[in-house]
Amino acid sequence: MPAIPTLALNDGHRIPQFGLGTWQTPNADAAHIVADAIAAGYRHIDTAAVYHNEEGVGQGIAASGIGRDQLFVTTKLWNTHQGYDPALRALDKSLARLKLDYVDLYLIHWPCPVQGKAVESWRALIQARGDGKAKSIGVSNFRAADLERIIGETGVTPAVNQIELHPWLQQHALRQIHAQHSIVTESWSPLAQGGDLLAEATLRAIAAKRHKTVAQVVLCWHMQSGLVVFPKSVHLARIRENLAALDLTLDADDLAAIARLDAGKRVGPDPAVFN
Repeated sequence: MPAIPTLALNDGHRIPQFGLGTWQTPNADAAHIVADAIAAGYRHIDTAAVYHNEEGVGQGIAASGIGRDQLFVTTKLWNTHQGYDPALRALDKSLARLKLDYVDLYLIHWPCPVQGKAVESWRALIQARGDGKAKSIGVSNFRAADLERIIGETGVTPAVNQIELHPWLQQHALRQIHAQHSIVTESWSPLAQGGDLLAEATLRAIAAKRHKTVAQVVLCWHMQSGLVVFPKSVHLARIRENLAALDLTLDADDLAAIARLDAGKRVGPDPAVFN
């Protein structure tokens, strides 16, 4: 079972750098998938209220037999529950579905600029951390201006910003701002939802040279770039295969070749307009 490295958060906690994503995992399947992943060595599980699988995720955690203090669980506040009181109620409901007393990380899922409630929601997360319901708090899909606003109005810096990030969308400017604030960057859609990215000739050549899959090469690239990554799969063989990316090391030529793939290409929504 490979050792999963951890990264320091700006609040004194640590986060496993590799985990299991559960977007599009049906609630009915989540329990056995999460339990299987934990048995395979995963210790970081990422879910969200809008994934509608928190109950199954919680069941999988309970069935794993692993102590709660050995697991890192993330969930997220959905857009329709933004605002101070709604956000606090939403976290309580997520905890009830997960059957947990706390989550390790609670995120505002999207900044929703048209709503204009991000600061209120952020104040709620600060309160939740104070109440012990979330050990760490952060955001997802926040742009530089969104980050500066919530930090400027509350004085509290997110521990994490979870953003779309993969070889086609490397987000260097935003990552530089994260570094200035000691915000850890998490990558969602780390494989650009598979398909075309996994057919990239550059990545296929690196994978062939290393006797690894293209997915393993990309996941390794995320980790060597100092990012947190949590690929999603519902198949145990792929879950184990993804974890084997921990055994791979890319050299400077590999990293330079992947850097050249950056095209500013999104596969998901643009946070500037998504509400």
